Amino acid sequence: MEHLIEIKNLNVEFHTERAVTKALNGVNLTIDAGESVGLVGESGAGKTTTALSMLQMLPKPAGRFTDGDILYKGNSLMKMSERKMTDIRGNKISMIFQNPLTSLNPVFSVGEQIAMVLRRHRKLGKKEAMKETQRLMEMVSIPGERFNDYPVQFSGGMRQRIGIAAGLACNTELLIADEPTTALDVTIQAQVLMLLKELQKKENTALLMITHNLGIVSELCEKVAVMYGGQIIEYGLVQEVFANPAHPYTVGLLGSLPKLTGPRDELYSIPGTVANPQHLPSGCYFHPRCEHCTQECEKNSPKMIKLNENHYVACFRHM
Repeated sequence: MEHLIEIKNLNVEFHTERAVTKALNGVNLTIDAGESVGLVGESGAGKTTTALSMLQMLPKPAGRFTDGDILYKGNSLMKMSERKMTDIRGNKISMIFQNPLTSLNPVFSVGEQIAMVLRRHRKLGKKEAMKETQRLMEMVSIPGERFNDYPVQFSGGMRQRIGIAAGLACNTELLIADEPTTALDVTIQAQVLMLLKELQKKENTALLMITHNLGIVSELCEKVAVMYGGQIIEYGLVQEVFANPAHPYTVGLLGSLPKLTGPRDELYSIPGTVANPQHLPSGCYFHPRCEHCTQECEKNSPKMIKLNENHYVACFRHM
């Protein structure tokens, strides 16, 4: 079966005068049409770099693909011309960025920035694009009459909602949401998550949800991929992975969540700090922080193995 998106052994490095940062180190991931996948892990794990790689938006010349490929419906995105990528980017594959202050252009009104997308990809006329833009703005609780206002006139949370409206402008096949609710209050978060759910059901849109919030993943996603050190170390159905976490890192992430019932114990804290992509450890990248570490973990890198039909893990404890 042909996947909507297939990432195959993707390796990405960032080269500067001071150091080489190995951001992605053999990422493998598939996303099918209409499927929702959560991508979780600590800051610096490689989640956003994975998303930017899919859109061919790595900063140049520092960002470099050193190995692997990304296929969209069987066609390599890495071999496509910039013209073809422009037709896909924002249309077939769209992204809601984490920081709306940098993703919105300060010299254009927020309405004009959304309308540009509609005119470019949906071929709407100027009046039609303006009307549809106002509808999208109101859908995320921004008054349509603020079409001509500029990003500086909005709060951080309102700018984030404008970014979400732009991401929903086209009938996209894959929506990448990079921490889309971080700057929003609880009530608006709930509205946005409901919007994403409705979009999936109505348009059969695939969703890649990048987040630190495991609650959002359990609510919105069918599958979850856990990242560490630029690798996916555990993958499977959300219910399976959350109920039976197999990798010590996943166990630590879930153990750090507060519980609403039962005794009030201290929250678990994963020892140490996230692996430095400029100086990655040998063997399993998580071994310096792992209480189950063995000599094999220090020397060799574990391969992803199949625990059952719905669960995969890269850990020597299960080999």
